[in-house]
Amino acid sequence: MFKFIKKRPFWVSLVLIIGIIFLIIVLFLQSLRFFTHHGSYLKVPDVYNKDIKDATALLNGQGFDVQVLDSVYYDTLAPRSVVKQFPEPDATVKVNRVVYLTINRAVPPIIEMPNLVGMSFRNAELEIRTRGLKLGDTSYKPDIAKNAVLDQLIKNQTVKPGTKITMGTTISLVLGAGVSSEDMPVPDLFGMNFEEAAALLEANGIVLSSVVPDGNITDTGGAFVFWQQPDRVNPDGSINRIRKGQMMDVRITAVKPVRKIADSTAKAATGANEY
Repeated sequence: MFKFIKKRPFWVSLVLIIGIIFLIIVLFLQSLRFFTHHGSYLKVPDVYNKDIKDATALLNGQGFDVQVLDSVYYDTLAPRSVVKQFPEPDATVKVNRVVYLTINRAVPPIIEMPNLVGMSFRNAELEIRTRGLKLGDTSYKPDIAKNAVLDQLIKNQTVKPGTKITMGTTISLVLGAGVSSEDMPVPDLFGMNFEEAAALLEANGIVLSSVVPDGNITDTGGAFVFWQQPDRVNPDGSINRIRKGQMMDVRITAVKPVRKIADSTAKAATGANEY
């Protein structure tokens, strides 16, 4: 071919060389269009909420490649169903374009129970939903901290912070109802077994605040109350009164205390049967 070009005048050879180069470029561009499917476009089908197998088969059948990009968990959607896709449905893309899918996990992930006690109801509700949990029933008990979380429950059982639970678990809350407008006589806890005293306060809606032991007490439940605040009787001899939701402090001892005669006489004089 080069001998043929050399036998021709220079200008003829130059035209031939330019023509050959142009032909090569045209052939290259045509082959490139073929291999890249230039000008071939498809609309991305909607595979939202479809099972991953069905979604993959549908996309592959229409000329798309599929790649699972991520997985999340929603208990309201079917396991292994498509939650999100990119490109989005009806987007116009080239053939063989990769469609990235986010699917719903088949098994709910394990998370740690947060500490909601002490939070306001609004903050606790936000924390529950942020963690992927569900808010269950709310109940109230007398407490000075109105609308604050007093306890967190799963199936009516207290659950401690850090406990391993599954995402989507229902959490019920016990909230403070505030201080009642009605008052009652302060109960007399002197000499009472601590467990009995605590049960009596709870039954009357009084919050047991601080419990201070006197000496080394190994069994708190078996100890006895020898001091309380507020006291049963005022300095003037009248019966002290308290409202539901207010707090009471106690001190306990391992040995059952004996009331002094002066105290018992004062108690009788102020009408112990009123309570």
